[in-house]
Amino acid sequence: MGQQTDTDVVVTGLGMTTPVGGDVPSTWAALLAGTPGGRALTESWAEELPVRFAATALVDPLEVMDRVEARKLDRSEQFALIATRQAWSDAGSPQVDPLRLGVVIASGIGGAVSLLNAWDTMREKGARRVSPHTIPALMPNGPAGYVGIELKARAGVHTPVSACASGAEAVTYAVHMIRSGRADVVAAGGTEACIHPLPMAAFAAMMALSKRNDEPGRASRPYDKGRDGFVLGEGAGVLILESAAHAAARGARVYAVVAGSGITSDGHHIAQPDPVGAGAKRAIEFALTDAGLTSADIFHANAHATSTPQGDVAEACAIRGVLGADVDHVAVSATKSMTGHLLGAAGAVESIATVLALYHRLAPPTINLDDPDDDVALDVVTGAPRALPAGPIAALNNSFGFGGHNVAVVFRSV
Repeated sequence: MGQQTDTDVVVTGLGMTTPVGGDVPSTWAALLAGTPGGRALTESWAEELPVRFAATALVDPLEVMDRVEARKLDRSEQFALIATRQAWSDAGSPQVDPLRLGVVIASGIGGAVSLLNAWDTMREKGARRVSPHTIPALMPNGPAGYVGIELKARAGVHTPVSACASGAEAVTYAVHMIRSGRADVVAAGGTEACIHPLPMAAFAAMMALSKRNDEPGRASRPYDKGRDGFVLGEGAGVLILESAAHAAARGARVYAVVAGSGITSDGHHIAQPDPVGAGAKRAIEFALTDAGLTSADIFHANAHATSTPQGDVAEACAIRGVLGADVDHVAVSATKSMTGHLLGAAGAVESIATVLALYHRLAPPTINLDDPDDDVALDVVTGAPRALPAGPIAALNNSFGFGGHNVAVVFRSV
């Protein structure tokens, strides 16, 4: 495995707010402890829904954000700014020419709740009561725009939208910005906030959500024979990525190298994956090739593993198909068992979990896996965190989305 070079893209800052923690240290501690994030919804609107629980953010944005600022923002924008501020501070608030600073913040659904709430306001109170902040709040690029304004980023502000692969695609796009010479530093990640009766009813109608209303903390069950769908989550994750040369010049702490990525599409179905994970397999292969690594270099994988019957098996087929016999030494974690599924933020939050696993040499456990599916056949970490080997190792993060989007990102230790 090669040494770090000046042209590498490195991770120097991390920030997130999730259903199990309001920042990186609390979220990471919760993942290692196997803390479930699913909880019953207490709002009256949830009473008539077929699914009455979700993985809501543990720390409400209004607990850490000024209310005057917050009221003009969609909840997804609030999450994005909170995670970015954490990540920027964690990176040491780098001094960078704004013309060399970029932002790539993804969202799968964007400000849908702001749109729905504005429609309710207009119907109930009239057009004159609609907020002038409505359009900036509902725009899918709103989170990226606000982050770009805050950081004064002028190398480019972008918003990939590829459903549940969006956050990982943002990381990939950011890497391309740095490799191509467009930027020295990029804030990259994803955000989502759509725990609202309409999205929940719609996901339930698709049979995508678990219906374990009596045990929300045990509802997300990746790879378990009893899995029956995902748990809807919310939150954001942001990584500060830099060229290795820029990071070295300012003496930055480096968590990991973003070694390579791969993006493919299934061309199969709007909501179901290719049954044998053919597109996912090609994405992983492309990521390894881009990283200049082989299957023997991979010792950890943070799987997409949403807890859906078809998706978990298709991904497992893809992982085994690429890694072959080397799959036996890969510690697989399915952190959605704790966080739920953060949709457009999932790939970013799970990229951070992958980076932290390399940095701390610990793979988080997968909870609620009581009866493993025979068709999975992966070495899934359960019970307690598992130590990862010393020395140079790499880890894989997978993200897949409705529409047939496949993104794989490979991170390398430093």
